[in-house]
Amino acid sequence: MSAVRTAKIFLVGSVGLFGLLTGLDNIIDYRTNFEVVRHVLSMDAVPADSVLKWRAITSPAIQALVYWVIIALELLYASLCLLGALRLIGARTAPGARFHSAKDVAIAGLAIAFALFFFCFLVIGGEWFQMWQAGPWNMQQPAFRFLGSIGLVLVFVTLPDGDL
Repeated sequence: MSAVRTAKIFLVGSVGLFGLLTGLDNIIDYRTNFEVVRHVLSMDAVPADSVLKWRAITSPAIQALVYWVIIALELLYASLCLLGALRLIGARTAPGARFHSAKDVAIAGLAIAFALFFFCFLVIGGEWFQMWQAGPWNMQQPAFRFLGSIGLVLVFVTLPDGDL
């Protein structure tokens, strides 16, 4: 098995483990990150005179729903990445075309992870709910670190193998 294939398997599995840990941590220690979601959605840390505060969601039920959607997406991408890593392990000694076609589940998981951190955290949280103005509740820097890491893994995994 080549070092490149080993690296692809390891990195996909690592992203899967990351998603599993974050999803489970958000369930086990529900209040900690729910507070971030609640403050961002309610826009209570955004300056009071902001003309964008009409976007705020203050319903506890909707805030909880949004948080559970985030947790579900974390667990979904985790499952797909871990399953994808297993599929890649199964195809590790196969010809390039077979190994490349085994990447589909891993790529789906990585794409969902990328979309979660880009669309949900940076676009919706960061801009729609003005998280960048939310002081201690601004999670754009961590989201960007996750996005960058996952994006690099996604690009690396999608590259064709040398024997294609």
